[in-house]
Amino acid sequence: MTQKIKKAALCALVAVATSLSAFTVYAQERLSLSLQQAMDLAVERNNTLANAALDVRIAKANKWAAIAAMLPQITGSGDYSNFLGYEMDLRGMTIAMPPYVTLGLRSSITFTPAMLVNAQISDISGKMSDITLKQSEQEITNQVKTLYLSALVSDEVLLLLERNLECLQRLHEMTMTSVRVGASEQTAADQIAVQVAQLQNSISSSKRALEMTYNSMRLLLDVDVDTQIALTDTLDRLMTLDDYMGLIGEEFDMERNYTWQLAQKSTELAKKQLDATIMGSMPSLSAYHQYSYKEYLSKDANVMNMTPPNMVGATLSVPLFTSLQQTKKVQAARMTYEKQKNTMHDTEQQLQVQHSQLCYNLSTAYDTYNAQKQNLEVTQRVFDNISQRYEHGYSSAMDLTNTGTTLINAQSTYVQSIMEFLNARIALEKLLNK
Repeated sequence: MTQKIKKAALCALVAVATSLSAFTVYAQERLSLSLQQAMDLAVERNNTLANAALDVRIAKANKWAAIAAMLPQITGSGDYSNFLGYEMDLRGMTIAMPPYVTLGLRSSITFTPAMLVNAQISDISGKMSDITLKQSEQEITNQVKTLYLSALVSDEVLLLLERNLECLQRLHEMTMTSVRVGASEQTAADQIAVQVAQLQNSISSSKRALEMTYNSMRLLLDVDVDTQIALTDTLDRLMTLDDYMGLIGEEFDMERNYTWQLAQKSTELAKKQLDATIMGSMPSLSAYHQYSYKEYLSKDANVMNMTPPNMVGATLSVPLFTSLQQTKKVQAARMTYEKQKNTMHDTEQQLQVQHSQLCYNLSTAYDTYNAQKQNLEVTQRVFDNISQRYEHGYSSAMDLTNTGTTLINAQSTYVQSIMEFLNARIALEKLLNK
């Protein structure tokens, strides 16, 4: 009876463990993403972009604050005063000074030419924040694109390596069988075993690199570390010749480039700051209207009210002498503006050179990719041919291992050529703001 109870309890524990394991696997989130979906998700969830978006809103708020400073301002006030029974003696006439309350409204407006320029500066700063936001989005999407394509390349390499490993393992087993019956030497089997071990190490290294790529993608997408990511796009579709030729032949519109836009806005900002400094020596005008209502908290008729209910005023302020302080400020601002114009010119020259260089890099990388792809296809055919010849006894184990080493090197070079092509393409797309 006790044995039956123990057996039933054991079965129950196994069932619970199985259920929990199944629940854990089911609970793991799985994301199936195209390249565009991955980029959109990264932009949506990235905290750096969220902060950049807040900077845009802050800049807009500062812009309207600068504009509002030039508009009328209205201030309300209330006052209570009590002289504690004191009475004023005015040449024998006693004047009571009872407690009183005063309610007032004051409207004022102040304008200086510098205030207008400061509002324009705030507007430029807002536009620069918006450009920076777009530039940050571009950086994030390019990072996702690089990781996405790297993962696809790694997947393709793993398939090639695993297929070759299966072939070598089969040949190794065949060789060991021949060794056992005395038809082959042990050294032949050992040579193939070394080749198998090298391929296994390459596969393990590729898998670790692929997992690191997925982890980096999880960070950018802001998803849990256990989230399984499935890539729905293919490498062939993302590496089309038409896109490549279109990028090479596209005319460089510099005004679309975010680096140029920021440099241009920085130049415009330096000019406005120079204008604001010049305007600092211009006259300023302020005007106000004040309304006051005074109520005495006493029924004594002998009270003197000297507070006028309405009052207006205006002030014109003209700087006359600042001991050359303002002059030197204008000189410094003008030199800063000249520096920024030089920087703008250098930026344009650098972007033109960069465009030519990136087009050359992409063209070279594409030619290299095609050459390495053909080389890999040829090397793969040679390896398959040597494998078949070895299987039928027409090639030696040394031929097989040498061909296998050549194939591994060709695969490594092929992967490197793909990544160089993709990186060159992404760099040109970034420059063209595609």
